[in-house]
Amino acid sequence: MILQSFFFYLFAAVLLGSGLMVIGSRNPVHSVLFLILAFFNAAGLFVLLGAEFLAMLLVVVYVGAVAVLFLFIVMMLDVDFSELRSGFLQYMPIGLVVGVVLLAELLIAFSGWAITPELTGHLGEPIPDMATVSNIEAIGALLYTKYIYYFQSAAMILLVAMIGAIVLTLHHRKDVKRQDITRQVGRTVENSIEIKQVESGKGI
Repeated sequence: MILQSFFFYLFAAVLLGSGLMVIGSRNPVHSVLFLILAFFNAAGLFVLLGAEFLAMLLVVVYVGAVAVLFLFIVMMLDVDFSELRSGFLQYMPIGLVVGVVLLAELLIAFSGWAITPELTGHLGEPIPDMATVSNIEAIGALLYTKYIYYFQSAAMILLVAMIGAIVLTLHHRKDVKRQDITRQVGRTVENSIEIKQVESGKGI
């Protein structure tokens, strides 16, 4: 129990510190690296809470895909950060107003939030026994039975969004000769091979 408390405070402290460095670092590459560190520590907290599925999602999806994608975009693109900072200062009053409104909503929600034994009877699905069913097995059984149509709909929406992004960003250069798969597959012997009659002693 003491060891678990030690790791909890360790992960929480590093998570808070890296979160502050994400918004406080002047170098955007360092900000993305601190974001990856924050994701890893949040995954550690989820493991301590017994939610290993959420920990795996943080590491695989956010660290392995989103954060690394951000890192490559920041490192490869030539972004004018002085122009971004000027735009940031221009919209700072509106951002402060939105932040204050969101903070007020969170405070109102947390001040009226209470967990009572009466609320457990209104749960949509009963909580299985964690001693016999693992966290991932319980989520998978619920996701692929009751919520299978919603899961498939979300997958189709993401697939269409990915195809749309590829189509919108794909530009064909006119000065580059591209491969025509349909023309290559539909070739016949007549338009593929041309026999030249070369006379003896003369080159082609």
